[in-house]
Amino acid sequence: MANELARITPSAMRRLIAVATLAFVGILLITIAFIRSPADFSSAVFLLSAGVLALGLGVVFHRVSRCGLVLSEEELRDTSGRLLAKVADIRRVERGFLAFRPSNGFSLHLTVAGTRAWVPGLWWRFGRRIGVGGIISGAEGRAMADLIAALVLRRDDEAPRPG
Repeated sequence: MANELARITPSAMRRLIAVATLAFVGILLITIAFIRSPADFSSAVFLLSAGVLALGLGVVFHRVSRCGLVLSEEELRDTSGRLLAKVADIRRVERGFLAFRPSNGFSLHLTVAGTRAWVPGLWWRFGRRIGVGGIISGAEGRAMADLIAALVLRRDDEAPRPG
């Protein structure tokens, strides 16, 4: 990878709080299913399924939240090497109050659609949108969004103008 401009790595405390919250919700739902034993069997199955799903999501979250994001002048990748977006494909960056984005993060609008992907608490991609954030530091998210916006602006300024 080329010259690294910025790196986002979730802190251990943020990861711990997120995993503990999911584990608590899962255990709570399973406990309610057994102690309260709803009169309706389908309600008990729903509570058990939701509890197991929350616990499973906590395990997945713990495993995948170890990675971070790395921005270079050409691309945005996660630390496992997966390409999120090339700077050449980024149309704009959104991080405003009303923007559809993860907590403490930003969203990228791309010119090309990518495959759907989700790393809980870190980033997601759906079509031509990428959302970055969740358990990252707000300062790191703002800094990376500003750097990406500057790279896009520089790219657009350097592009040859017709006529």
